[in-house]
Amino acid sequence: MDLELADSAVLCTAATSGLGLASATAFAREGADVAVCGRTAGHIDDARETLRAAGNGDVLATEADITDPDHVAAFVEQAAEKFGGIDHVVTSAGGPPSGPFEEMADRDWYQAYDMLVMSVVWTLRETVPYLRESESGTLVAITSRTVREVREGLLLSNAVRRAVDGLVKTVSREMAPDIRANAVLPGAHETARIEELIEAAVERGAVDDYDAGYRDWADDVPLDRIGDPQELGDVVAFLSSPRASFVNGASLAVDGGSMRS
Repeated sequence: MDLELADSAVLCTAATSGLGLASATAFAREGADVAVCGRTAGHIDDARETLRAAGNGDVLATEADITDPDHVAAFVEQAAEKFGGIDHVVTSAGGPPSGPFEEMADRDWYQAYDMLVMSVVWTLRETVPYLRESESGTLVAITSRTVREVREGLLLSNAVRRAVDGLVKTVSREMAPDIRANAVLPGAHETARIEELIEAAVERGAVDDYDAGYRDWADDVPLDRIGDPQELGDVVAFLSSPRASFVNGASLAVDGGSMRS
């Protein structure tokens, strides 16, 4: 299926690894120009090469901290100048620290809010003028299945990510018909984040070892496996494409059926 994304300009935040990079790669394969940002030099260089190899569009891979609004503004400006505008935005972010309520300090809460919520606010605020100029402006926010169902040990993610879902639903009405806005709710995918969560579970004594922790995540999925990040990335690209032109304000689970609600 041709997603009709060739020659469009896409900006993806925190997308030099994991689900963000998988999403950027899906756009690159469709012939789009893609801009990604991250904080780790090695990841940025690797992402640039991955995206260049994936398609024939232009690529911008640069350093930016999405918890700093000045960094976000500079990244958006750089991408818009390089590509002549921005048609699609994908917001992504790493996961906040895991742990129970009594272990979380005020600083943890504020940092999680900046990373998960304000990064989306700042990115959308900076890109809205470009998205309105586009004939098919879209926003897709990568959140988590925890916005619908809490998961043990993920207090900050459970509590804070829900704000993004509310934001997306609200702007999908406020900004239509010029801009479509949707969210994807990933379940477990084979990323560094899952490795961190499994290792944390081992340290807490919740599971005996890494293999048991991996199996614990997979056992919760009716498909009996955790996802490939590219499976999530392909959904993000589809939602941004004209092929999904009547999908607006949706929160789509991409979790192999693990969500029970």
